[in-house]
Amino acid sequence: MAGAGGRAPLGLRRWLCSAAPAPRVCVVGSGPAGFYTAQHILKHHGGALVDIYEKLPVPFGLVRFGVAPDHPEVKNVTNTFTQTARSGRCGFYGNVTVGRDVTVPELQQAYHAVVLSYGAEDNRVLGIPGENLPGVYSARAFVGWYNGLPENQDLKPDLSCETALILGHGNVALDIARILLSPLQLLRKTDITDSSLAALACSKVKRVWLVGRRGPLQVAFTIKELREMINLPGARAVLDPADFTGLESAVKDASRPRKRLTELMIKTALEKPVEMQAGAAAPREWGLKFQRSPQEVLPSADGSRARGVRMALTRLEGSGDSAKAIPTGDVEELECGLVLSSIGYRSLPLDPAVPFDSQRGVIPNSSGRVEGVPGLYCSGWVKRGPTGVIITTMNDSFDTAQSLLEDLQGGVLDISPSREGFGLVESILHSRGVRPVSFSDWEKIDAAEVARGKAAGKPREKIVDPAEMLRIIGH
Repeated sequence: MAGAGGRAPLGLRRWLCSAAPAPRVCVVGSGPAGFYTAQHILKHHGGALVDIYEKLPVPFGLVRFGVAPDHPEVKNVTNTFTQTARSGRCGFYGNVTVGRDVTVPELQQAYHAVVLSYGAEDNRVLGIPGENLPGVYSARAFVGWYNGLPENQDLKPDLSCETALILGHGNVALDIARILLSPLQLLRKTDITDSSLAALACSKVKRVWLVGRRGPLQVAFTIKELREMINLPGARAVLDPADFTGLESAVKDASRPRKRLTELMIKTALEKPVEMQAGAAAPREWGLKFQRSPQEVLPSADGSRARGVRMALTRLEGSGDSAKAIPTGDVEELECGLVLSSIGYRSLPLDPAVPFDSQRGVIPNSSGRVEGVPGLYCSGWVKRGPTGVIITTMNDSFDTAQSLLEDLQGGVLDISPSREGFGLVESILHSRGVRPVSFSDWEKIDAAEVARGKAAGKPREKIVDPAEMLRIIGH
């Protein structure tokens, strides 16, 4: 039977340690980067012991709080993560904030190696006048709101306007547009939070524009997400054919995914009136606007909220992904009552003992080895920046894990002095009044969420209050 953190029984642990030196590894963060790093280490080193620390009482990071509610197939990866957490050589300790409850130097005293996989918990700012007006929200906060991230439950976005403007052309921007325009009967079958569903039921938003600085050949979203928007029931796509003039020849030498994506946009923009009849009566609409860079969020007459965005029109210099948007000198005002900034996430420094490149928002590293700090590693978005899908993070995390394993094999990591691992950390946490949450504790929270969801005809009803999570497990 597993112990408090899903660890193997004490007798087995002693046997493992006596059979060969057991490297103790700590992973900070239980999202995809953390779990994939742990998984690779456990798979390729038969004696390694890995502990995963998480600041929330619940695991899985952006799989739980970032993936759209109507993409349940993407969340199936948690089944693999659960197998890893249940391994006799893996411990999970939630409700522990590294940098506050326990420092990185303290973790380095307890473990032979520490891997930082804590992701990007901030958003990039627009840096323009008016971005703090009521009615302006970051994509990260909005996604966290409808996905049940505790820190965003007080967001209460104002959805009383008819037109929303999303700044950005990535998959997150399309996710938000889809959630804003989806029929309620579709959302009711997902794990979207009850409070978000209630707010969306009262939403007056019926028009969403997604605006980008560059052109159709530079959009960051993928064809799957675009196709979902095009096929969204009750919503009509509005794309200007003029935006796609000459692109069929320009895209001939592009990669196959880029070519197919562009062809789908062109096809949608050029749909004949007969083909559009089904969508003509659609109560809602969405569209893509290109070569517009936000200059200012415009306030209402009384200054109480956003009423639109002033855009600088741009021209492109260069081609492909390296094309740059240069202002032409012309401006345009787009009217809206809701502005969502989806221009990217950003990692934050965790601990003064950890080097951090504030310019790039990453921990300086070489193949996951933190520069200048032997025994310290990083993986995921905090290693390479907040880009890519889960498979990108998986490969990146395997790369970091491989670096760590090579350092073990080559003797760069000295495991001759034994380390206490969670034993030492537990005493530190106890002295600071912190009670960690084990994986078996999480499974009780999970069971409660699934039971509540079943009663409502949903996969789960997420508990959004950490205090309630802790009450369920008797903390």
